[in-house]
Amino acid sequence: MEATILLVDDEPRLRHLVRLYLEKDGFKVVEAETGRQALTALRQGNFDLLILDIMLPEGDGWQVCREIRRTSDIPILMLTARGDELDRLLGFELGADDYMVKPFSPRELVARVKALLRRSKGRLAENKVLVFGDLVIDEMAREVRVNGQPVNLTPKEYELLTFMARHPGQALSREKILEHVWGYDFYGDLRTVDTHIKNLREKLKAAAKYVATVWGVGYKFEVKT
Repeated sequence: MEATILLVDDEPRLRHLVRLYLEKDGFKVVEAETGRQALTALRQGNFDLLILDIMLPEGDGWQVCREIRRTSDIPILMLTARGDELDRLLGFELGADDYMVKPFSPRELVARVKALLRRSKGRLAENKVLVFGDLVIDEMAREVRVNGQPVNLTPKEYELLTFMARHPGQALSREKILEHVWGYDFYGDLRTVDTHIKNLREKLKAAAKYVATVWGVGYKFEVKT
């Protein structure tokens, strides 16, 4: 079944170019040019991935991303002229899965879309419950609980925790974490991992003990027997 992509950008020529490349690879594309139109389309339709600009009328990309992440894990690729490190980090903090800066290669955009969709389908195929004392990770429900209480994680925080929990006791470099959680085509700063680890520990509270630092290497999921 073909994937349906919501493309949100206020530049008609850019939307036309992206649509041509995506449709050439068999994707169905629905367009929106404002933040309000994007949220309306997401409420009314069924989409597999969102390509989102930041500088939008009637609600910018930050607002749209924040609103979507309250109820949906749809993969989000931010496509924007704002390439500063702080902008990229904010995008990931709000729940974006990937980030591309204009001007961009349409072929690379299509490759990233395919990679995001593959990882999304892989997540849906999981059906496990990981239990480590007071920490429970329900992969079917995509829920994390500590001492029976739900922990509200962003999609990337959840994927980071799950990836580490699947490799208990293994030292994981920042590069390896980026490759497996963000994908081989993610060209972000390694500090993105540190930022997500910090936020993850704060949210896990008592269960933060499982997320250990391996000095000079990266991190590991530490389970003491």
